[in-house]
Amino acid sequence: MGRRGGRGLYVGRRAAALLAALLLALLAALLALAALYGRCRQEAPPPPPPASPAGPGRGRGPGPGPAAAAAPPGPAAAAGLGRRLPRHLVPLHYDLELWPQVRPGQAGPFAFSGQVNITVRCRQDTDAAVLHSSGLRSRGAAAVRGPLPEPGAAVEVAGLRQEAAGEVAVLELRGRLRAGRRYVLQLGFQGRLEEDLDGLFLTRYTDQGRSSMVIASQLEPTYARTVYPCFDEPAMKATFNIRIIHDPSYVALSNMPAIDVSEMKDENGSLWAVTTFNTSLKMSTYLTAFVICDFDYVTRTERGNKIRIWARKEAVKNGYVDYALNITGPVFSFLEDLLNVSYPLPKTDLVALPDFGAGAMENWGLMTFQESSLMFLPSDKFTSRKAMIAIMVSHELGHQWFGNLVTMNWWNDLWLNEGLASYFEYLGATFVESKISLDKIFYDRVVQPVLREDNEIGVRSLSESEDKIKGSFSLMSLFDSITYNKGASITWMLSGFLTQKLFIRALTLYLKEFSFSNANQDDLWTHIQMVIDAQDEVQLPAPVKQIMDSWTCQNGFPVLTLNLTTGTISQEQFLNKKNEKSTDSYNNTWIIPISWMRNGSSQPLMWLDKSSKVFPEMQVSESEYDWILLNVNLSGYYRVNYDQLNLKRLARLLENDPKAIPAVSRFQLIDDVFALTQFGYIQIETALELTKYLAREDELFVWNVVLLNLVPENLESTLKNYEVYPLLKKYLLKRMLPIYHYYAGFIHQNVDALEGDYFAQVYLEKLFATACWLGLQDCLNLSSELYAKWMDNPEYEYLQYGLSDTLFSSSCTSVIILYVVTKDIGHRIAWEFVTENWPLLSERYGKELLHDVLKVMGRYVNTDVQIQELQVFYNATLEEDERVATTLLLEFTKFENMERRELLSKVASWLQKNVDD
Repeated sequence: MGRRGGRGLYVGRRAAALLAALLLALLAALLALAALYGRCRQEAPPPPPPASPAGPGRGRGPGPGPAAAAAPPGPAAAAGLGRRLPRHLVPLHYDLELWPQVRPGQAGPFAFSGQVNITVRCRQDTDAAVLHSSGLRSRGAAAVRGPLPEPGAAVEVAGLRQEAAGEVAVLELRGRLRAGRRYVLQLGFQGRLEEDLDGLFLTRYTDQGRSSMVIASQLEPTYARTVYPCFDEPAMKATFNIRIIHDPSYVALSNMPAIDVSEMKDENGSLWAVTTFNTSLKMSTYLTAFVICDFDYVTRTERGNKIRIWARKEAVKNGYVDYALNITGPVFSFLEDLLNVSYPLPKTDLVALPDFGAGAMENWGLMTFQESSLMFLPSDKFTSRKAMIAIMVSHELGHQWFGNLVTMNWWNDLWLNEGLASYFEYLGATFVESKISLDKIFYDRVVQPVLREDNEIGVRSLSESEDKIKGSFSLMSLFDSITYNKGASITWMLSGFLTQKLFIRALTLYLKEFSFSNANQDDLWTHIQMVIDAQDEVQLPAPVKQIMDSWTCQNGFPVLTLNLTTGTISQEQFLNKKNEKSTDSYNNTWIIPISWMRNGSSQPLMWLDKSSKVFPEMQVSESEYDWILLNVNLSGYYRVNYDQLNLKRLARLLENDPKAIPAVSRFQLIDDVFALTQFGYIQIETALELTKYLAREDELFVWNVVLLNLVPENLESTLKNYEVYPLLKKYLLKRMLPIYHYYAGFIHQNVDALEGDYFAQVYLEKLFATACWLGLQDCLNLSSELYAKWMDNPEYEYLQYGLSDTLFSSSCTSVIILYVVTKDIGHRIAWEFVTENWPLLSERYGKELLHDVLKVMGRYVNTDVQIQELQVFYNATLEEDERVATTLLLEFTKFENMERRELLSKVASWLQKNVDD
């Protein structure tokens, strides 16, 4: 599944029309306003996952049963998500007919019905057949035929019982199914077709001025059971014959090519089309897919693979999906050649859905995407938008091997799907967009963000035990940055110390061994070990399983502390020193590959396989030009804490010759020292010493990590209230001028010259916003000029725009409000907007928006009056439980403010001494 969120770029301020002070960031309006709607829908931070994919409000209707219908699954259904089916029966093949009873222009409510015949093999004698079913009603009598191939043989069904809490249907039998025999379970079913973006759902949209509807599916992780009774576990793979009945004006798509389209009449004599699809390959239920639409498509064939991109007619006509078509075939070929495993299907459809809960979904042969994840305006020249589409498409194409061909055995190893796909998405994207640096974009978008999340007590490990993912554990919570970004980061590190040649060789063996089957992470380690044992170029300090389990089976990551005088490196889990506590079984020891350089020369890879170890090679002389750099190019998933001696030498080196340290390592060095400051390992003054060189820093992605640490967006207003601001202004502007003028020149003269500069398009907003915030007159003038052009579009009410029913999801609305609230003048405007519109906001978005908005607003309470005002609002608008929670949040924010004041005092003191350097 595509990432449900990401790092977004959001622009525009209603308040800019009121006061010139907001010109500080309006360059962003020019650079990104056109992409706001698409990016917001694609990349806005997702709402917290629900406690259960089948929780309250799904409205699927009662469950199957010949007697009284069961209640729809509610909160108790969460317990069923981790429940494993008994292994008495194993599915071999499904014959599935699906009939969504929808006509164009129909008002609803909508329903679907169907029939499924499941051929199973009995592994153990049983008098009951248990399979998944959630929110479905039975239609007709259930039956069991067999044993096969005896003609006419059957086992009588005594009853069909629905267990809503476990999301299972139980066929109670009067006879027994015998081990070694095959049977066919026959079940008719019906359900409600909702507009909730899960299971089988319906979406309304407008195309060429006409209202229309599309029916689509999203079945990962456990929604297949809401569409048809099935063995809804990833390891219970089977083949499928699928038949879809639909309105003749629509086209039906599924995993395989259509082999026949016929007609039938219903009991009222109305005509329906019947599309029959070829037999599928062996696959998991969550990968079955259905789309019924009146879209158009563009097509081409790559190595016998017929590729079609489907979208609204207007989008296809305007060429919005041409870019996706142009890159899909080449990425397919790139992955086939790299992995030496051919794509096994004869066709691939990619469908751009007007509304879709996931960014994208990798269904075998029928991938579905949110429109903004797949569409590119031909007039848009900039690489950043292409890159986002290339990354998304490459992720789903990577899944065709990692997830579809070989599937994790159970959800505890979901990273084998998502982590590996997230690794290959960057290889594929930079293959088709060669102007983008693979190393830089990978560290910027993958490694650095997850390092900032994977350091809290309670964060889970990458691979959990199967037993742990049971009971009330929410499978949806596994689709997070740990699975995606940490999984990709660990994969990157693994490929680095193995060499990509050996790593890919091992993956090829793994894919061929487990094709059309399932695997766990030990299976991957075994195949890597086989490759390592068959060569003598790469030597490892321990078995592959022992090395990799230390990274995947315990939470968090290490920080390495280097003592240059003794050459000693020690490791410990990177945790907040104020709240250190850990209880995992590995005793916080990782087997760590250490890439390093000395005085600019790369050195042989070292390994730290215990809590502390002396490396004589890393002892340095008294010369100030003798320095060590660990984790070169961020090849390992850890942070580095240097002693004062080495940090002084690195700071001096940066001032004299910053290019002596690779750009990615400069990025890492700065990010590490500020993270170490935040967590109490070193003092803020030490981190600030490494910023003195910045006048010579010409990499925007390095500047971005500097500004994220020195001028966090949520602290811009706060910083202006303290003595640190005039000092920071003088210190930082002096260092920003070279890179600012370099890019301002392009903005003034030839912005098209930045067409291929991904990081300029993504991070110029932060650079220019900061320059304007610091009062740089040239920036203010330029922003004013650009803003005047932008305001030619009249009556642009940005905050009200966020309440639009059709343009934004709830996460986008909260992002818009939060973006305004972080600005100096925007805080008051946002406060008034929230208080005036609270009934609507509360009704539409509830606690999700409440938590985000009030948490951020609480950060700006600097006076007793503001605290009282916020508390009065809490008391007047919130329920008691919410009021208690948000009041505690306010108290915590006040404590944060106090800590921040202490920190800013130290920063001001340091700046006072160094501002003229």
